[in-house]
Amino acid sequence: MSDSIKKRFAFKLSSNLVGLLVGLATQAIIPRGLGPKAYGDFSFLTDFFGKIVNFLDMGTSTCFFNKLSQRPNDSQLISFYFSFSGLISFLVILFVAVAQWTGIRTVLWPGYELQYVFMASLFAIFLWISGLLNTVADAYGATVATEKIRMLQKILGLVILLSLYVSHQLQLTQFFLYNYAILFFLIVAFVWVMSKKKHLSKQNLFLSKENVKKFGAEFYKYSHPLFWGALAGNAATMLDRWWLQIFAGSEQQGFYGFAYLIGAVFVIFANSMQPLIAREFAINFTKNDFKQMAFLFRRYVPFFYSLAAFFSCLVVFQAENIILIMGGGKYLGAKPALVFMAFFTIHQVYGQLSGSLFAATDQTILMSKMAIVLYLIGIPATYFLVAPQNSFGLNFGAAGLAFKMVLIQFLSANVQLFYNARMLRLNFWKYVGHQFIVVICFLSLAFFASFGVAHVFGFQGRFVLDFVLSGIFYVFLVASLVFFFPRIIGLTGNDLDLIVNKIKRSIAA
Repeated sequence: MSDSIKKRFAFKLSSNLVGLLVGLATQAIIPRGLGPKAYGDFSFLTDFFGKIVNFLDMGTSTCFFNKLSQRPNDSQLISFYFSFSGLISFLVILFVAVAQWTGIRTVLWPGYELQYVFMASLFAIFLWISGLLNTVADAYGATVATEKIRMLQKILGLVILLSLYVSHQLQLTQFFLYNYAILFFLIVAFVWVMSKKKHLSKQNLFLSKENVKKFGAEFYKYSHPLFWGALAGNAATMLDRWWLQIFAGSEQQGFYGFAYLIGAVFVIFANSMQPLIAREFAINFTKNDFKQMAFLFRRYVPFFYSLAAFFSCLVVFQAENIILIMGGGKYLGAKPALVFMAFFTIHQVYGQLSGSLFAATDQTILMSKMAIVLYLIGIPATYFLVAPQNSFGLNFGAAGLAFKMVLIQFLSANVQLFYNARMLRLNFWKYVGHQFIVVICFLSLAFFASFGVAHVFGFQGRFVLDFVLSGIFYVFLVASLVFFFPRIIGLTGNDLDLIVNKIKRSIAA
């Protein structure tokens, strides 16, 4: 029996909160241990192969999640998709071998040793497979057990990473091996849990020809409209990082990767909710219950957008302090990219939650068309922002690429919002207005908190204390605003009363 959505969200959120703390600690270790160049090399290579895997996936993993959510008793579906994942893994390794044999490796990965290219490809495969197993858990509503494992994995990973850093063994090769170890632990643990809950069994390993044809046709129907969108999207984003590498070098790659990961830490709430709400959308779509889907959209999307904005707006005015805490002075060049990336992560929430509704309602053709148009806009924008001035560019490096990401993410999220609002009969302009109002209010409070603390106390050189006190003051200001105007984060007065009463009961207990 699956756990309730509240219980599953609580455990997924708990895991991601642990992930936030571990991620902050990890981000304070990895950039220092590797340095901007090696960190940039890792970021560039793993991003490249992540895009290769995403292209070969071509939306099939989303199809797998939706179909498994709708048909949880169809265990042969799992066997089919994991056989398919084995094929994708083989193709990725074959791609590396062909690139080496034909000599195009020097063009695709200029200056990189084959060892690191191969290790990055394995990293992308392991990461994707662990994500698939987590998908199975979410589709079956077995989130509680798997999130306990994820919490344990993150804590063990931090211990190993800290040991490598203290012993001065944190080099690029060792960092890849560290990632293999923690991902392998996660994969084995997920398989064990799913087997124990009878979701995976030896009896379902073998597929008949009829089932192969049936599932193949079903996945093809869902995913083939995504081909051109996946091709355009992955080619464009790979080109983004390739141009950054060619024009700006590994250090700027390191700055961009650093800014991207710091920004990603602050969208844990949306990451907690996305697979759960996607499952609910898929289930209600099979029932033609658009009223419930509209309720879910109204209930969760503005709220989690506001939570992402809450963190990201503070990052805008605390970027320098965050960089000094997490990476040290060598990463101060990442400040403009981090400021832009903060805005990117805000709208990433709409991209995730609103996009999950597209996937759940099988609107793959529309998704593909949107992706092609937006990525075609993004390609010349990246070149203009990243290329040097003697090549008709602005030479903005990592900051330029981050700015382009914000622009495309904003357009993508709101185009999706337009179609979803029309399908669910919601007021599109109301949600657009909410996006701007929340960000303007939170930015104003973050500015007041940051500059107020800096000018009153004058913490010259004491960036940790400055960050902590500014954060506390900011939380107080936002809490006061929400108390008087709860609708600003998508809550009603009754919702707020329930939250306050729960907190009071918890304190009293």
